[in-house]
Formats: sequence, C-alpha cells, structure tokens
Amino acid sequence: MSSFFHTSIDLLSWLLVALAGLSSGYCECGYSVNQTTASSFEIFTDLLETDFLHSANLTGAGWIPQQYNVTSKAARGPYGKQFMISNVVANPLKDKYSWTGNSINGGDAGLQLWVRANDSDGLIGSAELAAQRTDLLYGSFRIGVKMSGDSGTCGAFFWFRNNSQEIDMEFLSKQFNDSSSAVNLVLQTPLSMAAGFDASNTADFKVEALPFRPDEEFHEYRFDWSPEKVSFYADGQWLHDMTRYSPNSPGHLVLNHWSNGDSLWSAGPPQSDAVMTVSYIKAYFNSSDPARQEAYAARCPTLNPNEVCEIPNQTTPPDSSGANGNQTAHTYFFSLDTGHTPNQTVYNATNATHSGATSILGASRSVSLLASMPLFVVILTWTFAL
Repeated sequence: MSSFFHTSIDLLSWLLVALAGLSSGYCECGYSVNQTTASSFEIFTDLLETDFLHSANLTGAGWIPQQYNVTSKAARGPYGKQFMISNVVANPLKDKYSWTGNSINGGDAGLQLWVRANDSDGLIGSAELAAQRTDLLYGSFRIGVKMSGDSGTCGAFFWFRNNSQEIDMEFLSKQFNDSSSAVNLVLQTPLSMAAGFDASNTADFKVEALPFRPDEEFHEYRFDWSPEKVSFYADGQWLHDMTRYSPNSPGHLVLNHWSNGDSLWSAGPPQSDAVMTVSYIKAYFNSSDPARQEAYAARCPTLNPNEVCEIPNQTTPPDSSGANGNQTAHTYFFSLDTGHTPNQTVYNATNATHSGATSILGASRSVSLLASMPLFVVILTWTFAL
C-alpha cells in the first residue's frame, strides 16, 4: 500500500509540474495565423484586442477618439468633415455577463461611430478613433462591425503610416442593396499620391463583391500584412491579395465613419444620422518598439512551436441577433483567457498591464489545460491499477 501511495504521489506531482509548465509557457513565443505544423507560418509577437461589447472606457481600452476639421478643399468634396469626440459613443451591453441583449443607449451594442445628417458651416459631423500604439509593423488585423445602411457615408478600417503607406478596407453605404454589396480594398502608395491621392486607377485598388449586405448584421473583416503582400478577408474567406506595394514602416490602426458629399465616393450627406457599430478589434502584430522586441526575446529566447498560439479563424458572422446570438457573438480573445498574454500590454476598462488579464466573463477556452486532460486521465487510470 505504501509503495502504491508513493508512486501515485510522485506521478501526480510530476503531472502538476508538467501542467504548470505547459500553462506558463503558452503563447510566450507569440501568435500565428497558421498552425505551426504547417509548411509555412508567420509569428507575431504582440497583440491588441478590444471587446467593445463590454467596454465603456475607450482610452483605457487603448484607443483615442479624434477631434479635428477638414475643409471641403482638403476633403475634395462639396463639404468638409468635422470629426468630433461626441460622435464616438461607447454603447456596451447592459448585462456584462452576456454577449447579446439590450445595450446601455439602445440599438446595437458596441462602439458607435456617427455621421450627422446636417452640416455645420459646410462641415459634416463625422467620427474617428485611433489606436494609441503606433508600433505596428506587419500582422493580422480584424474588426467585427455592422455598417450603416443609410446611403451617403463611408466607413473605414485601416492601418496608417502616411499618405503613401496605408492599408484600407472602405465601405460605401450607397453600394449596399439587395442584389449586390461591396468592399473597397485600397493601398495608398507613391502612385496614388502622385495621382492626387486617388488610388482608383492603380493596381492597388479593388472593388470586391460580398455575398451579404454589410449593414444587416455584424461581420468580420480582416487584412494580413507581410513584407511580400497584403491579403484581405471577409468572415475568414479570402478576397484578394495585393503584392506590388506592401508598406514597410510601422504605423497605427484607425477606424472612421464620414461623409463629404462627393458623388464619386461617399455621396451624402445621409438623410438622417447614420451609425456604424463595432463589436471588436483584434490585432496580432510585430512591434517596432525596441522595448517590446526585448520583452519578446526575454520570454522566447529560442523559438518553440509548442509555445506559439494559433489565432482562431472567424468563419461565421460574429452577430448577436437570432436564437443563438449569445454563442455567435462570443468570439475568442487571448486577453480574456488567463495566462495567454504573457508580458503583453493588455488594456482593460481602467488601465494597461503587462501581466495578462482575467475576464469578468471567464475564459472561453484554455487550450493548454484542455490539451493536457487526456494525459491526466491516462496517468490516473494507470496509477490506480497498480
């Protein structure tokens, strides 16, 4: 009996140490779009995730609402644009433990970006939000969003360095109808800059048809940026690659919703106030910041594929409507899964930390623990059979 007890304790102790090692090492070598067992995969060292369904503090979540004016001449339209902080409105769910239901201000829950119907001194009220981090250099960038159905606005999700290095996914509400809808894929390059900031006649502009209306429910739009190309996706389905001018400098993420009355682009202004609603933004990227590079080297001195986390691929609309809305809107966040953001800058409602985060909603999964469970069962069965 004593021999059996000693053997069981030793094995259980070994198991606990092994499980602790697996858990603490998880994601320490970064995040990958593809499985690390694939023939080729890219690893991104840092992440920025924001759950707007439950976030009320935008600055605490790593974002800065913008306020500035653009004249009609600079906007190249009959109207100018007036970006105002008041047009960026956090509208989280009332129930912080759910992923669907009533929002605080009514309407769809999430971050609201408003375009106003009436101009003020020739400026149309618009909305813009920019990420605090400006060190994003290559990565995979994703947004869950429901576009406005009011004709006359442009909604955009983009990475920006300068006027000749920019990656855009732009949505014109005038293009949404029951027979067809589209997303405009754009790289602003030296060629578009030379053409008066008009990329439409360059190889880095593509109007891509969508099999759904972007204003009827939430969908995920994504672009993956590498030194060789920029690849665009909708709900995990590949749309198009651009390979001629991939940006090569760090920048930041921006999302905005605006109108300048240009009949060739945004049209408008809309006949009534129009809203674009964002449920989340997820970015997995390499950092140009030397301090962040040193932090990665410290936690992953030698690349171990077992310590790289695969980024889940969102292949269905992350929408909260319908009978299964609480499941479909509940997408995965590493930053809401304890232990999956080692030494990362993780934002929450009040501050930023480097030690990971614990969600009030709880972890949606714990891959390291789940992967270890079969081993745990087998060892216990064997020890008790002695």
